[in-house]
Amino acid sequence: MKRVMLTVAYDGTNYCGWQVQPNGIAVQQVLNAALSEITGEQIHTIGASRTDAGVHARGNVAVFDTSARMPGNKYSYALNTRLPDDIKIQGSREVSPEFHPRFTSTVKTYEYKILNRRFPDPTRRNDTCFLYVPLDAERMDRAARYLIGEHDFRSFQASGETNPDRSTVRTIYSARVICEEDLIRFRICGNGFLYNMVRILAGTLVEIGKGRTEPEELKGILESRDRSAAGPTAPARGLTLMEIKYPEWEPDFCCRRDNK
Repeated sequence: MKRVMLTVAYDGTNYCGWQVQPNGIAVQQVLNAALSEITGEQIHTIGASRTDAGVHARGNVAVFDTSARMPGNKYSYALNTRLPDDIKIQGSREVSPEFHPRFTSTVKTYEYKILNRRFPDPTRRNDTCFLYVPLDAERMDRAARYLIGEHDFRSFQASGETNPDRSTVRTIYSARVICEEDLIRFRICGNGFLYNMVRILAGTLVEIGKGRTEPEELKGILESRDRSAAGPTAPARGLTLMEIKYPEWEPDFCCRRDNK
């Protein structure tokens, strides 16, 4: 048996999320079916991030185990001939059997995009959240700086979280809001994110961009550890998982860095 890692990109518009579930078609379900056809085995992928319905990815990571003889780097080509246009593999490689995409320290980067203009643009309807109310991106960027560092992000966790004992402390390495003509991009990088955390952060920054909340108030919202103090949850379609990195592992995933 060998373990193969895939870098997966998808438009999440038509899917109920990454994870297989009974109420709709999931990205993982489509990927499992294609891999099972290629290998002649019953394949079950393990994903690094269980993105929600409507959320997109450019760099989600998944692994699967197989006894098929195909080299790891060939699976990207074989899969892309079988996958639909809204799911495509960006790379594949064989990795150490010890490597697990969820139980390994990661650095994840998300981006939330807001189309801020008078009228909607139908060509950008799937991967941006449209808002016609003018937003002050500079105020939003000032507020985002308060997110950097290690904090308890309980205020930005969805109320439906099923495990109340799970730690809500996360470390954010960078957080910026950048305006490019009519597109506002909130980009955040950290060692992990709570359920709906980025979308709630985006919704809170929108309130700041509208002038309803001052940028400096974000610090108090963080410290309150109270979901009701934060803003609304922004729509899923504006969110994209951009990249996942594994800093403890060598680029070829043959061994851990600390064992070198």
